[in-house]
Amino acid sequence: MPTRFVRGFREKLSAALNTVDGASGVKLSKCIGVYAFYDYDGEPIYVGQTTEDFGTRIGRHLTGQRSDTLAYRILDPFEVAEMELYPVEHLRQVPATERRPQVDAIEYSVYVQAIQNSKYKAILNEKIPPISPIVDLPASYRFDLVPEDMREDREHPDVRIARRAETLARVAAVAHERGEVSAGLRRVIVIQAVRLADLAAARLAYAEGRARPSPDSIHVPALVGNVMAESGETDASDD
Repeated sequence: MPTRFVRGFREKLSAALNTVDGASGVKLSKCIGVYAFYDYDGEPIYVGQTTEDFGTRIGRHLTGQRSDTLAYRILDPFEVAEMELYPVEHLRQVPATERRPQVDAIEYSVYVQAIQNSKYKAILNEKIPPISPIVDLPASYRFDLVPEDMREDREHPDVRIARRAETLARVAAVAHERGEVSAGLRRVIVIQAVRLADLAAARLAYAEGRARPSPDSIHVPALVGNVMAESGETDASDD
């Protein structure tokens, strides 16, 4: 039997995916498109796309069945507090050669928007989406996935610090065990380390009665380089 939190999380996820897309009249669970995940601070943490359907792809991400992102523990499903879906069901019947660049453009536009809205100016994508023209985004649906009566415990800084430290350790262990991993995975290690340091510093500041340090205390772009383009790796981030 899953824990009460997991049951509540899955109930909210199921309700979200059962929402009907106004543009197509199809439940979001059966739509294709682009998605974004956010943490307990509303900070964007991951962007991806799917041309199977949201129900299958999101389910894999948030129930621990994804073979790459989740195997590396790049994305901790328990850090996901909100998700936003950009359905493009009208493109499903379009030939793949025409559909792919349109979905890529939406994914890259959502990715750029997430970077701009991130206080770190970087998110946890191992692969940067294919560079594409910035386009107007389709109507999106954003959902809170955390049971309200459990939010206080789950978003407590000490809980989140422990989980981020565990996630960072697992990703670093993958890099150590495999030896040769993508530059993107090593970039994720740096970004996750910064996210951990920022949260731990905020906890210390609170304990000492100081203001939370500015995100500018660590200049992430200076540490990880250009997060808008990646030489030699132009595959879609999640498809």
